[in-house]
Amino acid sequence: MTTRAAVLQTAPLPLAIRSIDHSAIAHNVRVLLAASGRPVMAVVKADAFGHGAREVAETALAAGSTWLGVATVAEAVQLRDGGLRCPIFAWLVDPWTDLELAVANGVTLSCANVETLDAIAAAAGRTGIVARVHLELDTGMARGGAAPAEWPSLCIAARAAETTGAVAVEGLWSHLALASVPDPRSVAHPLAVLQAADSLARAAGLRPTHRHIANSAAALAHPDTALSLVRAGAAVYGIETVEGAAHGLRPAMRVTSRVTQLREVAPGTGVGYHHAYRVPGRSHIALVPVGYGDGVPRALSDGGRVVIGGASYPVRGLISMDQLMVEVDSRVRLGDEVVLIGAGPGEPTVLEWAALAGTIPHEVLTGFGARVTLDHVRQ
Repeated sequence: MTTRAAVLQTAPLPLAIRSIDHSAIAHNVRVLLAASGRPVMAVVKADAFGHGAREVAETALAAGSTWLGVATVAEAVQLRDGGLRCPIFAWLVDPWTDLELAVANGVTLSCANVETLDAIAAAAGRTGIVARVHLELDTGMARGGAAPAEWPSLCIAARAAETTGAVAVEGLWSHLALASVPDPRSVAHPLAVLQAADSLARAAGLRPTHRHIANSAAALAHPDTALSLVRAGAAVYGIETVEGAAHGLRPAMRVTSRVTQLREVAPGTGVGYHHAYRVPGRSHIALVPVGYGDGVPRALSDGGRVVIGGASYPVRGLISMDQLMVEVDSRVRLGDEVVLIGAGPGEPTVLEWAALAGTIPHEVLTGFGARVTLDHVRQ
């Protein structure tokens, strides 16, 4: 039992904590290495899916990853500023990106069109440093990459830029839309398109050493897509992405808060905005100081739950920006730990949250705000 005196003597604590299990991250990287048989690029974009980019990067590299992948140049430079000297690949690159900063920091850049290639070459000329480039091909997502019809001209332009000494085309890459489907036919066409593009690139005089198309799901379920390198994001953090299959990945994030207020309420009492819930009988309501402003989906107002002291309790009323309410019993005490996301028996999981919110685990993990403090646990 937490006494009043004990509460008064407690050291200051964050209102909510994301505890990151680095042994889980290392385990997941090793699973990917074993499954793919290829070098792993650990994707640490969006602050490593909300897990802390520099810290996760260090653990992933120690576990055997040889590359890091990010979306933006700014993310890459932050890793460089943090002392990381491994190859870093950034793919949201266009002529308006700070390309000189990227080249000066040795960031390998994706290039999907001639306009971006020209801008990269110009930045390389201004810095006096050869820019490392991976050409991106659209193999069926209608998202990033050069369309197959544009690929020959991009390769010719890239080879011309190489002859000036401005760029070095070190890789070709694409992405898979349907890798989560275990049927090998789901990846056969884009893989064939990339292989044909490789032949065209070589005919233009390019000699890329890296070819990569496999994401987390492909690395685990489609070994033929591994090529020379696999890019893994979700799996590094313990998200199982292959439909109907599990590969022994371990969730790396545990999210906890605490009970900061408790009250006993009479039958019929309305809870929260609009009195969306009324207690049917005499009950106890606990306040937990996190809400949608911290990344807790408001959709958890209906069906969400937490675990306190090993027991599951339902979220009641509408989740507010900074707080949520839970209907508890007399066992709960002020200051008790509240498990929002965990991996222990009976604890809510990120998959559970995602299902209730009608989204994917990736969005949940990247949605936590700065008020949910990161705590890195290394064993």
